Amino acid sequence: MDLSGPLILSGALVGLAVGLTGMGGGALMTPIMVMFFGVNPTAAIGSDLAASVFMKPFGAVVHQRAGTVRWDIVRRLLPTAVPAAFGGVFLLRALGDGDALQRRVKYVIGAGLLLAVLGMLVRMWLDRRRDAAGDESGDVAVRPLVTLGIGLVGGTVVGMTSVGSGSLIIVMLMLAHPRLKANQLVGTDLVQAIPVVAAAALGHLLSGDADLGLAATLLIGAVPGAVVGALLSTRVTGPALRWVLVVLLTGSGLSMLKVPGGVLVAVSVLIAGAGAGLTLRDRRRGVVPVRAPDPVPVPAEGDDATHVAAEEARLSS
Repeated sequence: MDLSGPLILSGALVGLAVGLTGMGGGALMTPIMVMFFGVNPTAAIGSDLAASVFMKPFGAVVHQRAGTVRWDIVRRLLPTAVPAAFGGVFLLRALGDGDALQRRVKYVIGAGLLLAVLGMLVRMWLDRRRDAAGDESGDVAVRPLVTLGIGLVGGTVVGMTSVGSGSLIIVMLMLAHPRLKANQLVGTDLVQAIPVVAAAALGHLLSGDADLGLAATLLIGAVPGAVVGALLSTRVTGPALRWVLVVLLTGSGLSMLKVPGGVLVAVSVLIAGAGAGLTLRDRRRGVVPVRAPDPVPVPAEGDDATHVAAEEARLSS
């Protein structure tokens, strides 16, 4: 295991971002490894998935104890999501080998990051609509064929890019089951992500992509960073930080796609301006709380455990 200080710090910063916002774990870590540490794209994807395998269960256990997991939806997702995540690894390999493969994988990661950005924007929009309407009910019938389709699409994206187990699948679930309670969406997404990420990580391990030492180094920083982020999430406004993530992921995705620097900067500035304007408007209207009214306890260490704390802070406000 390479105990690299910069890698540990990067893991801590990603964990902090996830703790503060509940978003962006894999979508941040994979491009950071590729762009700043020179890790091969396939190795970055595999290592990120391997680290996620050890992170996912913490938040899932908390939600299971709270009774906020819709097991009927999980059972409909997994028959397609698990094999799709495993098969996505070998679909990625079908793009070629050597330098040509690594070049093409960068494009795949870039597309995955932009999909994640779209998912985050849709989720923020849906959250605003749900909060305004107050139209949530735990008694929502599962849509079997649609849910199987969500598993197929989401699992394939996770296997190919390491992005999407939270940012894409949860958005598709929200669209398919719009009246499902927010905490049930989070709990269900966390539980289904465990076998999906494990299947994708296994595929990359068999392909020789996953670097377990690299994954362990990332975890050293990510776990305490996530815990600190969860504690800060009760004191810092979440929407502004989510817009920061949107800008970062957009810039990373466009960079992976070799978009010219001028276009990249212009798009990033445009998104940042739109996010700042919407956040300030909502704050003036009293929609966005600057501080959560009560401290939220950290349920357990780990990337996705902090998602629980952030969600409880939002629901209690």
